[in-house]
Amino acid sequence: MLGAGYAIAATGLVVTYTTSGVFNFAQGAVGMVAAFCYWELVSAHNVPVLLSLLIILVLGASVSGALVERVLMRRLHGASSERPVMVTLGLMVILTGVATLVWSPTTERQVNNMVSGQFRLAGINIQYQEVLIIGVALAVAIALRALFYSTRTGYALRAVVDDPELLAMSGVSPNRMSQYGWILGFMMAALAGVLLAPTQTTGISIEAMTLLVVNGYAAAIVGRLKNIPVTFVAAIAIGLAENYVINYILPHVPQNLVPDITYALPMAFLFIALVTLPSVRLRAVGRLTTMRAPRVAGGRESLVAGAGFFVVAIVVALVFNGTEVKGTTFLDLAGLVMTLGIAGLSLVLLTGYSGQVSLCQFSFMGIGAFVMGKIAGGGSVLGLLAALGVCAGAGALIALPTIRLRDLYLALATFAFADAVATGFFPDSHIYGSGGVSIGRIDIFGIDFAGDIAEFLLVTALFVLAALLVLAIRRSLFGRRLVALNDSPAAYATVGLNIGFTKVAVFAIAAGMAGLAGALYGTVQGVVGTTDFDIFPGIVFVLFITIWSIRTVSGAFLAAVTYVVLNQLWPNGVGLFAGVGIILIGRAAGGLLGIGALQFRLPWVRRPAGVDEMVGSPVGMAAMNGETRAAG
Repeated sequence: MLGAGYAIAATGLVVTYTTSGVFNFAQGAVGMVAAFCYWELVSAHNVPVLLSLLIILVLGASVSGALVERVLMRRLHGASSERPVMVTLGLMVILTGVATLVWSPTTERQVNNMVSGQFRLAGINIQYQEVLIIGVALAVAIALRALFYSTRTGYALRAVVDDPELLAMSGVSPNRMSQYGWILGFMMAALAGVLLAPTQTTGISIEAMTLLVVNGYAAAIVGRLKNIPVTFVAAIAIGLAENYVINYILPHVPQNLVPDITYALPMAFLFIALVTLPSVRLRAVGRLTTMRAPRVAGGRESLVAGAGFFVVAIVVALVFNGTEVKGTTFLDLAGLVMTLGIAGLSLVLLTGYSGQVSLCQFSFMGIGAFVMGKIAGGGSVLGLLAALGVCAGAGALIALPTIRLRDLYLALATFAFADAVATGFFPDSHIYGSGGVSIGRIDIFGIDFAGDIAEFLLVTALFVLAALLVLAIRRSLFGRRLVALNDSPAAYATVGLNIGFTKVAVFAIAAGMAGLAGALYGTVQGVVGTTDFDIFPGIVFVLFITIWSIRTVSGAFLAAVTYVVLNQLWPNGVGLFAGVGIILIGRAAGGLLGIGALQFRLPWVRRPAGVDEMVGSPVGMAAMNGETRAAG
């Protein structure tokens, strides 16, 4: 039954991707909103079931799908492949944020079966609801297969991504076909959400329903995002495998591990599907675009700016020492900004420079905080080094099976890892449990940093050092190779350079930085738990960095400031701000700081003419051999 629900959601993903080249990360969120709307209509207002379905599917999903395609996705045509990922993630957090505001997460909501009763077949009691879900899934798969391969409209839907210009020459509007695809995709997501809602025996919840269709992601990947029959069969197989694991394997494992394994299963299936399918089949649809890379500060300029930043931090520490802000101190909040800034710098290095989309930096932060808390009482230099080393090793291990993945598929793999860690590892009683982990302030060779000023200046100094390191890497030969890898992996490999080594190295460095950020985050907070490093806050933080600029050090810092400030002012609205922000700048590939009027440089530094590098130009290949022009 679960497999049939996954099949409906997965076929919707395939339809959307086939007709637009965009993988909709918000598919689960659409189903979640539909499930809550169904509860609102049927349970809260006693609207008949069939009428409720018509309202949700026809008036809700179809209109929403058309609106999303027209307002958001049409603007992304021809964009670099990571931008649609970020925009659909933004749509996901908008929907979850709106749902949180409309339907309080503390209220339990139970959805009854659409059809009641059961019958007995071969000694097994089968509910009519289960038959309904399977029948609808089968009918959807057959109908979509017939649509795509037996009708003129279906041929046009499949052709819109491959060659929209040729399709337009035949008298068919590519925009209209893409809009039809999004309408169908949203309707499939809503239908899956409504049908799967009664299967949630403990009641529907925003996070659980949003992530429920992740197995649908795995099925869509098995179907290579284009084959509906294979996708349907894969979804059924994944649903059966999940039931077999839960009913036949989990009873034989230690009971304290059962919840962790259960929660991690969907993401495990997705990760396995991504790393085992032939890489030649996993290529995202899109166009190569050119983007002007931000200017890289020179060594002297970086040192001067870092020293100036630290002086400002000293003044801030002296002026605001002891200032209270909503139950905490201003310097503690400022310390959190610096620690999150280090995590942001890891994304600048990994995603901004090398183009490796990662959604799991908060997971490495959580691992780093845990290691810090368990080593030497949680306040030692040894704990910091251990957090950095363990996370760097974990990053390398994650990078190894995903070496051949890029763009969408790497984002999906890191998404799977992040959710598996957040739901199957951190909640374990031996890790964070319910009480969290206490982490003391740092003591370096007898120098105690327990005071607020000392702690803030320490994390600020480490942020400055991390920023200088990132900029130094960017100016180095390795940094130029990262830019070239982002430019063209095929050309990078053609000239004899090792793509695998470069990817593993940059992943390890970025993961180590995130682990260091998590350890410092713990020293500032004092106590950290599972909610600090959940998958949704991690995604929101990535969106904030993208909004400002994921290619600049300034973008990492401003993202950290925005994230901390909004969490203090309106915690439930952080996702909304991030989602709306990422959508509003959908056309600004370089973020706000990439807009000409917002590009800053130190006033005494004169910029030489022609120092900009063009991603997608011959400069990128020259950079691999150290031939690129120096900046600053």
